[in-house]
Parts: sequence; C-alpha cells; structure tokens
Amino acid sequence: MNFPVWDIPFLGGGLLIAIIAILHTFIAQFAIGGGLFLVLTEKKAYRESDERILQYIRGHALFFILLTLVLGALTGVGIWFSIGLVHPSGTSALIHAFVWGWAIEWVFFLVEVTAAFVYFYAWDRLDRKTHLTVGWIYFGAAWLSLFVINGILAFMLTPGKWLETRNFWLGFFNPTYFPSLFLRTLVTLSLAGLYALVTSSLLEPPDLRAKMVRYSARWLAPAFFLMPIGLIWYLFKVPEESRHIILGGAPAVTVFVVLSLIFSVIIFLFTFLGPYRQPEGFALPFAVLILILGFMVTGTTEWVREAIRKPYIISGYMYSNAILVGEETEIDQAGILKKAKWVSNKEVIPGKELEVGREIFRVECQSCHTILGYNGIAPLVRGWNEEFMDQQLQSLKTLKGFMPRFVGKEAERKALARWLSSLNPIQP
Repeated sequence: MNFPVWDIPFLGGGLLIAIIAILHTFIAQFAIGGGLFLVLTEKKAYRESDERILQYIRGHALFFILLTLVLGALTGVGIWFSIGLVHPSGTSALIHAFVWGWAIEWVFFLVEVTAAFVYFYAWDRLDRKTHLTVGWIYFGAAWLSLFVINGILAFMLTPGKWLETRNFWLGFFNPTYFPSLFLRTLVTLSLAGLYALVTSSLLEPPDLRAKMVRYSARWLAPAFFLMPIGLIWYLFKVPEESRHIILGGAPAVTVFVVLSLIFSVIIFLFTFLGPYRQPEGFALPFAVLILILGFMVTGTTEWVREAIRKPYIISGYMYSNAILVGEETEIDQAGILKKAKWVSNKEVIPGKELEVGREIFRVECQSCHTILGYNGIAPLVRGWNEEFMDQQLQSLKTLKGFMPRFVGKEAERKALARWLSSLNPIQP
C-alpha cells in the first residue's frame, strides 16, 4: 500500500518468488548436509585407507562448490531481489525486526564461503587434520546460517509473543522454531544423500560404485525414521487456523500435503530397493529420477508452508496485501484510495468505476492474484454478476478465511465488484 505494485503478467509475484525460492532451498539445504557428507566421507577414506574414496570425495567437492556457491548464491540474490519488488512492506518488516539476525547470518555465510574455497583449493596444501578442520568449520557455519534463517522463516507463521512485546528473542525463538529446525536439519541430511547418489552412480570400477552408492543411500535413513516425529511436533505448534487448512480447510493445500508424503515414501522405497539393496545395478538415470522426486517434495512442502500462513504475510501482524492488522477500521472510514500512496484516483469518481476498480484490485488483491494466469481472478469469478460479486466481497472473511477481508468504503467495494464482473461479460 505504501509502495508501487510490480505487475508480472501471467506468473504473478507470488509464483515468481516460489520458483526462485524452491530452487534455492533445494540447493541451500544440500549446502548444509553436503558439507557434513564431505568431511565424514573424507574421514571414512582415511579410516579405511582407501585412496579411491578420497578421489571420489574430491570430485564430489568440485560438484558441491559449483552448485552451492554459484547457482545457490545466484538464487539467494534472486530471492532478495524478487521479494523486495513483490512485497517491499513485508521485506522491510522482516529486516527491521531482525536486522541483527540478518547481519550475523551474513557473517556465517561469509565464513561458509571462505571455508568452502579453502577446503577445495587447498586440498594438497593442508595436512589431513587441518583440512578436516576446515571442513568442520564450513559445516558449522552453514548449519548456523540455517539456525538463523529458520528463526525468521518460522516467525512469519508463528510470531508468538513478539506481537505484544516486539522482543527480538521472543520473535526468533517462536513456537515453531525448534520443530522447524529439527525437520530442516533432517532434510539437509537427506539431500546430501540424494545428490551423492548422482555423483556416486558415475564411479568406476563397479565395486567402488556399489560401495559408495550404498553408503550414500544410508544418508536418507535418519529422515525416514525421525521425520514423522518432527511433522507431528510441527503440526501441534502451528496455529489452529493453519492446522484447519492442512487438514481439509483448503483442499488444494491438503492435496499438496498428501503429494509431499507420497513423494517422500516413493523416494524411500526407490532408495531402499534400488541403491541400498542392489547398488551394483544402480545407474545415473535412476539417481536423477530420485533427485527429481526430492525436488518435488521440496516444492510441495515449501508451497504448503507458505499457504498455511494465509491470509497473512506475517501472521497476526501484516496481511498478504501489506495492510497491517488493526488498521482495517481506519481504512474503512478513510477509504483505501486515500491511504494508498501509489494510485491515480483518490476517490471513486462517477463514470470511472472500472478504472478505480482496477486500481483497488492492484492494491488489495494483486499480491496473490493475476488477472489471467497463476491464481488468475478472471476464471475464478466467471459467471458472477456485479451484485453477486459485491456480496462475495462483503463476506470474504466467512467464505474465504485464507483471504484478507475487503477494506475500504462501500463505494470502493462496489467499484471493485464492477471491475471484476467486467472481466467475464455475461453473454445474452
């Protein structure tokens, strides 16, 4: 409401952020578990005096560096760029609430990047103990980066007592902080195994490939056995409204929850029956298939995590359209056009209802909806006349609990209803 609206046709801002963020999450979580995989596998090579394993982990480290520090870093910058344009108010609120949290996370990231480069490029210049120490420093910094980011992400769903106190620590260690950290740590270990299955499937000779494929498959075991505990823990800590959305309140969300569980079970079965039970016959196409399934689990899970926060961008504090909780009455009285800074019309002018309605849509609805495209509003309101549209706008809180209610004057609501009804002219 205080910033211009970035209009992205067809995709919409939310989907653009999701595409970048899911790819980044899939890489960034591997950057954590993959770091632990590097040092433990290097120790395994020394323990077993197996030079072949050492050569494998050195090649895997190059793959790791290129993926996490190049594509991972680019998508990380992409997230900041996209959220700053799509939802500047929400981004600003998170920066102001956790400015020191962001600062320390950037320090951890700097340590992480430096250690990663030293680990790979100084491989032949460091003794074993020092080289492993650098690897442990990398992993520690990477996990501490997750430790910080997790607090801010969990805060957006469950800010807890921060809403009353504005206390940094109460917001950071919020109700879903620890179950979320537990789950994400398990995911990092699983992704370490999934990516390692890809690189180990290319090894020669066959006995080395079988050995490392089976070893990589074991990295998925902690997640399979402990993830149900973490999910139950997380479910009990999310707000009641979010549990309602997950358990059928929003059918699309429930479908994605089920898909995430199905994909996870398929990954375990494929991994157990393939690379673990029969590592000799495991090949690259099978490894890539399992990795793609892992990406689908990441995508569906992250989508659900975002969806159960609706109608908020920060639960209990800011709605998804950047209107603050508590200022609804003031806006109802003054009008949304008076409060919005980046509109051409400051009131509803007779004869210009369609133009005004379009501007109100941009301010109140476009953070989630496109006109035609992802979550397009036109197909959703097909067949609705202006009167029915206005009735729906008056009852959004009851009919669509995951959407913010309309705020503004009656004339503004009617202008929005007229514009929405004009998207699908009723044929005689």
